[in-house]
Amino acid sequence: MSESEAAQEVNAGPVYRLLKRLIDVRPAEMQALGWSWLYIFSVLSSYYILRPIRDDMGVAGGVENLQWLFTGTLVGMIVVNPPFAALVAKLPRVRFIATTYRFFMLNLLIFILLLHMATAEQHIWVGRLFFIWASVFNLFVVSVFWALMVDVFDSEQGKRLFGFIAAGATLGGIAGSSITASLAKDVPATYLLLGSAVLLEAAVFSVRRLSQLSDVLHRRPAAESGELLIGGNVLSGLTHAFRSPYLINVSVYILLFAITSTFLYFQQAEIARQSFAERGARTAFFARVDLWVNMLTLGAQLFLTGRVLRAIGVGLTLAMLPALSILGFGTLAMTPTIAVLVVYQVLRRAGNFAFARPTRELLFTVVPREDKYKAKSFIDTVIYRTGDQVGAWSYAALGFLGLAMIGISIVAVPISIAWLLNSLWLGRKQEGMAAAERRVAPLASV
Repeated sequence: MSESEAAQEVNAGPVYRLLKRLIDVRPAEMQALGWSWLYIFSVLSSYYILRPIRDDMGVAGGVENLQWLFTGTLVGMIVVNPPFAALVAKLPRVRFIATTYRFFMLNLLIFILLLHMATAEQHIWVGRLFFIWASVFNLFVVSVFWALMVDVFDSEQGKRLFGFIAAGATLGGIAGSSITASLAKDVPATYLLLGSAVLLEAAVFSVRRLSQLSDVLHRRPAAESGELLIGGNVLSGLTHAFRSPYLINVSVYILLFAITSTFLYFQQAEIARQSFAERGARTAFFARVDLWVNMLTLGAQLFLTGRVLRAIGVGLTLAMLPALSILGFGTLAMTPTIAVLVVYQVLRRAGNFAFARPTRELLFTVVPREDKYKAKSFIDTVIYRTGDQVGAWSYAALGFLGLAMIGISIVAVPISIAWLLNSLWLGRKQEGMAAAERRVAPLASV
């Protein structure tokens, strides 16, 4: 810590001193941290209001049709990536993020109108379309958030702060889940969608403040402002993702995570359909599961994530979720009960949000700025949904072959082992690239 930072700590207020007990934060980072919290809180509250509605609409359209909805989601991801890359190339950071979020706000208003006008039969098809749209929305708006985070904070700051920032996402998830769980039986879905749209505008406001603070945080001169055009071409996200061995392995990590997550998602959907006949009760069940996950996640993010990352490093932290998956699928293969499935699903999702997600975002702090927005968006959306596709159709194929929970769990174990090895490789590579950046930085400032 420099002398100026030490002096700032002496003059810092009670909020800083309280926060310092939880995480290793610097006084100069407090404002950026606060706006990051409001930003991701707004985005995740918006999504978690929608998520149970999306899941219920997916089940109402038939669990046997979910594979097709996942295919539609992949097509949607492919469609929206080139326009986003064009915005990144031609607009400053604040404007392309605001444009992206307001596009989704407009979509929500359109869905409100469609749901209000649809007949009972049409409602099923509007619901299927909404399922696809919400799945695109989820990955895209969260990916844009983390792209800004890895542009604002460097690798060293990310190790200290990303877990705590992710706690803002968890609080947003708890708030959104609680709103839907308490209102879904009595309030029409259209009103909940309107509240989701309002929260996105709060996210846009946060982006403007955070972008201004990022240049101050890193003492950037005007010639190096974060609002300078990134440039590049529309397809550079795709080409860069497949040209770099490092980004290829990041893609493999996302792919294997998505495949195994999809196996569990389909099993949960089937259980919900069998257990709840009434749609409002089913929506409330999905919301309660989300609430349990988010509450468990929050405790880990506040007290463990940053400490674990600094203690064992990027590779071992990344490997925690694959290791849990090996154990979880192995247990399901031996004890294929609903209770084990639900407990494993909750622990896995909490482990993802608390440890795997903040750590995998660190992987992008060491790539060029263009890749932080374009290649990252492509990997987080298209590659992720490709993993969904592989998982969804593999699940269907395994079911066609007569494999139930035991057989699918056995298949998932070697997939998880490959994922574990990939995690360890990525961790070593990221640490090496971050160390190289730290060595170059003092020379660049001379």
